[in-house]
Amino acid sequence: MDDIAAAAGVGKGTLFRRFGDRVGLVKALVEQRTEQLRADVVSGPPPLGPGAPADTRALALLDALLRLKLDTRPLMLALESAGSGSPYQNETYALWHAELTALLTEARGERNAEFLAHALLASVRSDLIEHLRTTGTPPRTIHDGVAALARATLAGGEGRRQA
Repeated sequence: MDDIAAAAGVGKGTLFRRFGDRVGLVKALVEQRTEQLRADVVSGPPPLGPGAPADTRALALLDALLRLKLDTRPLMLALESAGSGSPYQNETYALWHAELTALLTEARGERNAEFLAHALLASVRSDLIEHLRTTGTPPRTIHDGVAALARATLAGGEGRRQA
């Protein structure tokens, strides 16, 4: 917080009054970084926004989240380990989970959409991205893997199984 206050030209007390603590600051920074993505999902042009098929939107959302996490790795790692230490207990995760669940439900029409949304979001968790990047996995390989997983999930709808 000392370094951030110095870089911003304010006192550390100003940061604490505005954000409360380190977690509050991280949440505010993530909110700022995700604002445009949220707007694109809600009302932007396809493939993220309304007007594209649900499966196309789901793929675009996962790709956008992966790009965001690759571009802001330290910040996203801080968010996902903040507070309770669970990457699942923050507003940002809840937002993306709800959106992806709705898209999977529309695309696949099944009861398992909530679980599948969690599983797909796990493929873009910051700790996994950090591990892959620090062990030399190129971003293109990560993108291709997430897309392959999402396509396989979207193609395997429960309603298509034979009894």
